[in-house]
Amino acid sequence: MTKERLKVLIIDDEKDLCLLIKAYLSRKNCDVHTAYTLSDGLSQVDQFLPDILFLDNNLPDGLGWEKAENIIKDHPNIKLHLLSAYNPPRIKDGLPVTKVWEKPISLRDLDMYFS
Repeated sequence: MTKERLKVLIIDDEKDLCLLIKAYLSRKNCDVHTAYTLSDGLSQVDQFLPDILFLDNNLPDGLGWEKAENIIKDHPNIKLHLLSAYNPPRIKDGLPVTKVWEKPISLRDLDMYFS
């Protein structure tokens, strides 16, 4: 019996960071998609139905973290990882966030978490 691949979506306008995370998780047998805008990312959340979502806060078309509560409500099994390059804003109490990642993220950080 083969283990089902984890589906991961990265919503971040920093393409290099997306490629870094995608390359790392692809080697761990994950199916990884990327989106560089909030609107594209939210559309992909509904279509791709990821197991894990990396969501940046400051995106060209809005604040990703403002959408976190609705994403969790619509997809309660998603593991939400929030990304921020600045001092992370306060997360709403009770929001089931898996992890808040402060940029820059390194392969070492990913390896420590996903090993």
